[in-house]
Amino acid sequence: MTLTRADLWSLEEYAARRPEFRAQAIAHKKSRNVALGPHATLYFEDQLTMQYQIQEMLRVERIFEVAEIEEELASYNPLIPDGGNWKATFMIEYGDIEERKVALATMGGIEQTVWVKVAEDGEKIFAITNEDMDRTRDEKAAAVHFMRFELPATDIANLQSGASLFMGIDHASLLGSYEVIAEQRAALLADLA
Repeated sequence: MTLTRADLWSLEEYAARRPEFRAQAIAHKKSRNVALGPHATLYFEDQLTMQYQIQEMLRVERIFEVAEIEEELASYNPLIPDGGNWKATFMIEYGDIEERKVALATMGGIEQTVWVKVAEDGEKIFAITNEDMDRTRDEKAAAVHFMRFELPATDIANLQSGASLFMGIDHASLLGSYEVIAEQRAALLADLA
């Protein structure tokens, strides 16, 4: 389901609702973040996370013109899952700027190696990445990538029946495989309705 202008509050109304809505969005996001090791995280998006993002953009930029609001909706609606997929922001995170620059210089193509898998013996489903633009140049990776994981109906059914969920990276720089905890799995399962 995509967002429309009818789903958004005016700047004045959002100012009044912001503390409560911000707290709701932050709590909601906690179960939607999956760490893939100490330096990489998948932030899974949905209608609520995108509504929050759009409302914040409108607030910060003081956007109230209809055409500009429609531009924001057009930018963020593609990040809302459609019932057969997950959409995520993949971030490579280092606290030290210099360490991050050095690390990113060795991670070209890392976004192509991020995967999800249903059940331990399941097939890896690699992310479809950066559909808006290419973010890797030469051997250097960007710190932020946008991803979509298309799940086959059999995997969705298996998840709904209780199958475990794994995620990982096959790139040598951040190689790893992780089982998704129950709270995160439940939050992501809600996207597959």
